[in-house]
Amino acid sequence: MRELDPGIRRGCAALLASGVVVTLVVIPGAATAAPTAAATAVCRVADERLDEISGLAATDDGFVAVNDGSDEESRRQIFFLDADCAVLRTVRFPSRPRDTEDLAVTADGTVWVADIGDNDRARDTVALWVLRPGSRRPALHRMTYPDGPHDAEALLVTGDGRPLIVTKQGGAAGLYAPATPLRAGATVPLSRVGEVRLPDSTTRNPYGFFGRGLVTGAAGAPDRRRVVLRTYADAFEYDVPDGDVIAALTSGRPRVVPLPDEPQGESVTYSRDGRFLLTVSETADQPPGTRPTILRYPLPSAPAAAPTRPAPAATSVGPGTRPGAAPAPANRRQSGTAAVGVGVVGLAVAALVLLGLALKRRRRR
Repeated sequence: MRELDPGIRRGCAALLASGVVVTLVVIPGAATAAPTAAATAVCRVADERLDEISGLAATDDGFVAVNDGSDEESRRQIFFLDADCAVLRTVRFPSRPRDTEDLAVTADGTVWVADIGDNDRARDTVALWVLRPGSRRPALHRMTYPDGPHDAEALLVTGDGRPLIVTKQGGAAGLYAPATPLRAGATVPLSRVGEVRLPDSTTRNPYGFFGRGLVTGAAGAPDRRRVVLRTYADAFEYDVPDGDVIAALTSGRPRVVPLPDEPQGESVTYSRDGRFLLTVSETADQPPGTRPTILRYPLPSAPAAAPTRPAPAATSVGPGTRPGAAPAPANRRQSGTAAVGVGVVGLAVAALVLLGLALKRRRRR
């Protein structure tokens, strides 16, 4: 994502002018929130080719990163950085990727790049680029959704090597995994294997209410017993005690790590010791001279969270469905109060849909 679409600004202005007050329905005990801890700067990415970092993974000697989709060929590469954020080397794609939005590095050193962005819901296929250790270029694996195009920005790879895509949409985010083994140069079908509803929050972020509910990145911990999803505002960490990532996301209770006021936070990874979350924001539309800075947040030392009852299934997402079309999730707080605020719930849902429809990213194509 590059910057807030003007349509959102117009939508927000219209809502304010109309005097609509959104009702918040509060469900106690939805998540365990960590105290807000100040982020620590790890290093600053000075290389001018990296100003739209959409995927980041920590390695033993530094980081791996990819840019969001870009018209500039020099930026369409996999970048390997040292611990000080200096670029050590790059690997080019053998053909042009469409919209690289996330990446993961598995225990054997394989780099998975998620070419899954689709702002206009127009792609027939999405793709994973897989760079094996010792390979000089990544192999392309195409996939197709069973229920029409989706925009997505988050990738997890389970302990048994199965990729899992998390869609970017209001309400319940869809979870999709290949229905058959991936084959280089071939297209395989995806299956919808579940959905995840994030708890609500009040964390400050550039996109306000709806910026707190759209998944923009994901990562797995080095011990394989935790995974994290992030939005523009927060990180949600789930325990995976038995290796079942899908069960953890669909029925687990996350711990919440606020990531306040990040300019355009789309990337998240664990530190190599698993004690911290590392994030970085895109800076292409920030003031001149602003460079991406990797930030470090401490993780709460909480025991495994008790599972919660799975949320009701959302309305099915079909071909051409746009963001926000799924029912909005219940807004949840830790307070024991049953409900707060005034207004009409229907108007609140309509507002979310309107803003979701406006949430598009402008790209240099």
